[in-house]
Amino acid sequence: MAGKSKRKLEDLSVDEFLLSGLDAFEGNESEDETSDLENGKDYSGSQGQSVKKKGKASHHKDQLSRLKDTDPEFYKFLQNNDQKLLNFDDTDSSEDDEEDKYHKLPSQLDVASSDEEVDEKDKQKAKKAAKKTTKVTTKMIEGWKAVLKKEASARLIRDITQAFKAAVAVTKGDKEIDCRYTVDDSSVFNALILFCIKDMHGALNKLLNFKAPDKDRKKLILPSSSPKWQKNQLDIKMYLSGLVQLLSSLTQSTVIAAVLHHANQMVPYFLCVPQQARHLLKQLIKQWSTGEETVRVLAFLAINKICRHKQDLFLNTVLKQMYIAYVQNCKFTSPNALPLINFMQRTLAEMYSLDTQVSYQHCFIYIRQLAIHLRNAMNMKKKETYQSVYNWQYVHCLHLWCRVLSIIYPSEVLEPLIYPLCQVIVGCIKLVPISRYYPLRLHCVRALILLSSSTKTFVPVLPFLLEVLQQEDFNKKPGRMSVKPINFAVILKLSKTNLQEKAFKDGLIEQLYDLILEYFHTQAATIGFPELALPTIIQLKAFLKECKVANYCKQIRQLLEKVQENCSHITSRRQRAAFGVADTTAVVAWEKQIAEEGTPLTRYYSQWRKLRDKEIQLEISGKERMEDLNLPEIKRKRIQEKNEDKKEFKGLFESDSDSDSGELMQKRKDGDSDDDEGLEDLSDMSGDDDDAASDAEEDSDGSEEAEEKASGSKSKAPKQVSSVALQELAVGEEDMVVDLELSDQD
Repeated sequence: MAGKSKRKLEDLSVDEFLLSGLDAFEGNESEDETSDLENGKDYSGSQGQSVKKKGKASHHKDQLSRLKDTDPEFYKFLQNNDQKLLNFDDTDSSEDDEEDKYHKLPSQLDVASSDEEVDEKDKQKAKKAAKKTTKVTTKMIEGWKAVLKKEASARLIRDITQAFKAAVAVTKGDKEIDCRYTVDDSSVFNALILFCIKDMHGALNKLLNFKAPDKDRKKLILPSSSPKWQKNQLDIKMYLSGLVQLLSSLTQSTVIAAVLHHANQMVPYFLCVPQQARHLLKQLIKQWSTGEETVRVLAFLAINKICRHKQDLFLNTVLKQMYIAYVQNCKFTSPNALPLINFMQRTLAEMYSLDTQVSYQHCFIYIRQLAIHLRNAMNMKKKETYQSVYNWQYVHCLHLWCRVLSIIYPSEVLEPLIYPLCQVIVGCIKLVPISRYYPLRLHCVRALILLSSSTKTFVPVLPFLLEVLQQEDFNKKPGRMSVKPINFAVILKLSKTNLQEKAFKDGLIEQLYDLILEYFHTQAATIGFPELALPTIIQLKAFLKECKVANYCKQIRQLLEKVQENCSHITSRRQRAAFGVADTTAVVAWEKQIAEEGTPLTRYYSQWRKLRDKEIQLEISGKERMEDLNLPEIKRKRIQEKNEDKKEFKGLFESDSDSDSGELMQKRKDGDSDDDEGLEDLSDMSGDDDDAASDAEEDSDGSEEAEEKASGSKSKAPKQVSSVALQELAVGEEDMVVDLELSDQD
């Protein structure tokens, strides 16, 4: 090989050149490796690993450096003819660097050893130990109470809020919550919640040196004005969020009422945190629309307080949500739900009175929506469109807007909405003017009376009531008799069977009497009352001529008398007036004076209203007025009274009783059918001896007819029965009666 390498390159062929080059490279590598092994170099160590990690570029670089020593002629030839081949190591090294940048999958995956698993478990335990929580106890709560009475520090408030957060997490079911405390016992939970509800408001006021503003001040001073607010802001926010979460998870009404009372106290703090105030308002609206009576009142007070002080932020959205909740709860009406619906109606109207500009937008949109439903029903004339108007939600919405306009009056902003609302209500009455929808007509008339009386606006209400007197035939005998009266306050539509009942006409007369009297009461002090009442007087007189039912005539005649009496009173006072009709200021002053003095109709109405309210309360509560039914009562004697009667009449008229009993025994033996029927009738009675004694007294009066009948009715001589046998028989029958009496009493 050495000799071949010394030959000139010109004499070598291509194959010989390649073979000589490869032999030279292989020989040099083997020699180098053997020399290294001889020198004691170990390739299994770090050096061996470095050799293995060499890339292709470094390997070729070593080969070329060796070529300079082994074959200098060939190396010189490469320098002259191919410099790229000698310098390719730079590009390769860059390529190797780029390849090293990327992650290479190992040939075999390493399996985790048991020692590594143990280490991971130890790390997890260490983390849990670092987050070790403290269990809240009653002693801890008592200690907080004692310290809080002396001084309220920021650290103590933080501890209490953390514990309160843990208690709220229990109600939500959040076990994995980042908190320093845990609450496991129900008694501890109750004690902690009660402690926060009672003492937390005062503690926060002490911490911030915040004094509650006076009630006389219209502007509310917020706790955020305190210099200590920034330091304790996070803890206060945490407590407020926990209070909202607690309110959303409670179900018992008494606990909800207590939390709502505390939320009313914390309203100034909620106003400082608008985000938490929005969450609170959402829960308050829910409780206002679905809770019990006390819960609804407390929720409304908190809503009103928040919106009154932050109208720009909350009032618009709150009014929308409250109106939607009101409509949802008005879908069905019952005697139990009616007071709650009235409460929602009045409180929502109170909320609309906070800002007339915002209220006008809401009123306009929703009254227009009602008008669109009515227009569709009038144009399409289908059952579905009729039902979209003749339902409880539509009727209660009409009542709501009448009440809103009545409460806010006088208001230049909302006054233009009175006329379109009246038109919608009148159109609702005229949509289906049949007798089955008389209850709905009465509801609409009641809404018009409210709107007319409160806004001093004349609305022609009487024609809708007098029309009923003309359409309905009150002389016609009812097809069915009903004991239970019809409650017109909770129905919109009458069934066919209701129209045939006597209770329908009775209730209709009462409703007409109430509404006509109520409307005339609102107009009783007006100077034009005689002219207003004249058509009604004519109609009532015509009804009295045609009607033949005494009860109906009695009520209508009484109403007619009161209206005529008030007409004569206004006429007499009007004759003394010294001003003309055109003098409006004098007319207003005169009407005001008459209203203060009172009229015969107003005095009668005040007395009648008290009695009527009691009846309405009975109807709402669902109690049936049994005294109106005139049902017979069965009074049974007690056993002791019967025994006393026996002892009292035991020795009297023994001969008559013996003879009578002997006759009965003989007739039983003879088998007379008529007498047997009489006996059966007697056996159905209670078997009191009082009746027998009274019969005996009548027989002993010496009447000859009774003796002749007794002697003539005997065809055979009666068999004498001893008094002892009669007494035994009487005692046996009495025992049977006593058993029946006991069973009846049970």
